[in-house]
Amino acid sequence: MKIAVLGAGESGVGAALLAKAKGLEVFVSDMGAIKEVYKQKLTEAGIDFEEKTHTVERILEANEIIKSPGIPDKAPIIKEAVAKGIKIISEIEFAGRYTDAKFICITGTNGKTTTTLLTYHLLKSAGLNVGLAGNIGESLAEKVIENKYEFYVLELSSFQLDNMYQFKAHIAVLLNITPDHLDRYEYSMEKYAASKLRVAQNMMGSDFFIFNADDQNIKAAFKSEAFGGTTVPISLEGAPDAKVRYEGSHVKVDVQFYEGDVETAKSPLIGKHNQYNTMAAVTVAKLMGIADATIAAALETFRNAEHRLQPVGEAKGVTYINDSKATNVEAVWYALEGIKKPIIWIAGGVDKGNDYSVLEDLAREKVKVLICLGTDNKKLQEAFGRIVPVVAETTSINYAVRLARSLAEQGDVVLLSPACASFDLFNNYEHRGQLFKEAVEKIVLKK
Repeated sequence: MKIAVLGAGESGVGAALLAKAKGLEVFVSDMGAIKEVYKQKLTEAGIDFEEKTHTVERILEANEIIKSPGIPDKAPIIKEAVAKGIKIISEIEFAGRYTDAKFICITGTNGKTTTTLLTYHLLKSAGLNVGLAGNIGESLAEKVIENKYEFYVLELSSFQLDNMYQFKAHIAVLLNITPDHLDRYEYSMEKYAASKLRVAQNMMGSDFFIFNADDQNIKAAFKSEAFGGTTVPISLEGAPDAKVRYEGSHVKVDVQFYEGDVETAKSPLIGKHNQYNTMAAVTVAKLMGIADATIAAALETFRNAEHRLQPVGEAKGVTYINDSKATNVEAVWYALEGIKKPIIWIAGGVDKGNDYSVLEDLAREKVKVLICLGTDNKKLQEAFGRIVPVVAETTSINYAVRLARSLAEQGDVVLLSPACASFDLFNNYEHRGQLFKEAVEKIVLKK
């Protein structure tokens, strides 16, 4: 059995290591440069690899090709392989063959990382033997080599789902479907939605599909009458078939044999979108048999991934929140909607064709100061200049934080939620968020 692995990042190298461990003949090829850490892993395992090229003849000798998620189906090497009848699969599909562990799989256009981390935290806190992998940045295939976990919580992107066929989740979660990556799906929302719904493929009656019953794109795409698993609709908007709802600060789960009433008031997560994320994670925990009080206690100790509505400090009654991951208008809407105090909003960067009109009502209601952080702030100023009482601009994140501190009053929130890409002033959104955190610590918390 010959395996070719295309792409030598986290997933590709993990798949290669698993293939080697199972006695298969493996060859790894990457059109780009391979990071030294991955070269070392491949070398130590005795796996042949190449970088900055594809040796087409050798790749097409494979019985099966494991494709990294970032490689599109329209790539020439993929087209050639398909024409020759070689099966193309994902790392997740490959890894699933070599373990009897049960999978909790989470996808959605937005919120999947938070929900994945929260679900993992709830299960691990309850003492389950659970691993974390997938789009979160850790290779499932590499973890399967040791195969020491009874359960895995997986974050799955649509790109990973596209090349999964026999793989089956025990519990699948679909949070939402909004337009994204449509260039990979012939600019068709129907094809993108079909990709997301693959998370629930191959399910049987003892498997559960948790989905957002308020999401119109899910409602349009999901055909429940043809579904083999057990559906668990969740809703904040009173969907009549919902089995999971919010009542006050409680998540009420009404699934036969798995009923629950979980207090969420002490969760650090804020905003309507995080209510959906919390409902989904709590429902998974209930379906895994975890007690209400155990879930509630774990919600209180959860800390989200960095740069996602992350509190980074408080001084003189002012809270500082790093939401640098909010690189689009929709993400900022969730931030502004979720914060119930007056806001000093730091925004800006590389505009991606943003329509700021959807933020006008929230800005008018909640934002007292807008600090534009970017090299070209004209569009932000035009959108909010007549709505927000004070608008300033800068290219210095330290100055932005200093100005925010000087204008903030007790009870205010200073929010970095840019609505834009970061590449005008920063390497990426993580770099921007880290510098914001350092500025808060340096300028605010130490003085």
